[in-house]
Amino acid sequence: MNTIFIDGSAGTTGLRIADRLRGRSDIRLLTIDPDKRKDPAARKQCAKQADVVFLCLPDAAAIEAADLFQDTDAVIIDASTAHRVSPDWTYGFAEIGAQRDKIKAAKRIANPGCHASGFIALVAPLVETGLLPADARLSCFSLTGYSGGGKQMIADYETDELDELLTAPRLYGLSQTHKHLPEMKAMCQLENAPVFCPIVAPYHSGMEVTVPLFGDAYQITKAQVEACYAAYYQAGLVRFCPDTDENGFLSAAALAGRDCMEVAVFGNDARMTLVARFDNLGKGASGAAIQNMNLALGLDETAGLVL
Repeated sequence: MNTIFIDGSAGTTGLRIADRLRGRSDIRLLTIDPDKRKDPAARKQCAKQADVVFLCLPDAAAIEAADLFQDTDAVIIDASTAHRVSPDWTYGFAEIGAQRDKIKAAKRIANPGCHASGFIALVAPLVETGLLPADARLSCFSLTGYSGGGKQMIADYETDELDELLTAPRLYGLSQTHKHLPEMKAMCQLENAPVFCPIVAPYHSGMEVTVPLFGDAYQITKAQVEACYAAYYQAGLVRFCPDTDENGFLSAAALAGRDCMEVAVFGNDARMTLVARFDNLGKGASGAAIQNMNLALGLDETAGLVL
């Protein structure tokens, strides 16, 4: 039986990971006295007993925790932004390139960002196979449920006195410095970060990431992109779903509560839209973290996940 410690179990991602692991007979979940959850000595003691430690903390606290636990034998999976482009950490998106094998051998794994996961799933295969050049200038529109904003945003949306401005979708990341941009650029081997437009909408969970593409600008066809995805996604949680829609619509909540991701291509050879749909709390957060844990422990990577 494998022993797991969640450092920061009171946050949204930590709570969801804990809920998933409690139902597994092959996992023993360590708990810490609430009064000692910020005590470095108590946390380190838990980490020393663990096979895997999840860091579900703000960036600065995750950096401190990684340093605190550096002399333990545990595999550390960081759910924060802090280490995603660090050369000393393995990026935890198993379906891209050689990442699955790297994750299996890693002791330090950086869990991907939610928006970034959709963009990377759509763009990385096209750059890797040469359908898109590294100097491509792209844009990305990403729609997410409010649960991705953490406890405070959830409380803001689920109050009985809802602010009228929250009843409509809200664009954010207005300065084009969103914290997911570095990993989006790095993992897709792009020379330029995309113009990124994240939007939070008044529904709980689910994500829909769209990358518009002028096919004639890159001399590629819709069929070529579809063939690339169909060949590329043969294992893991990402799957190619050709022209799957709901009578001409695409709901961002279609995969809420699940840990898989669907990618598809719509439009025509001249103007196409690449779309990834998943749960921002699933493949966009805790689902990916558990997948990475499974791989690091030599287990079936889909164990305990909802597909």
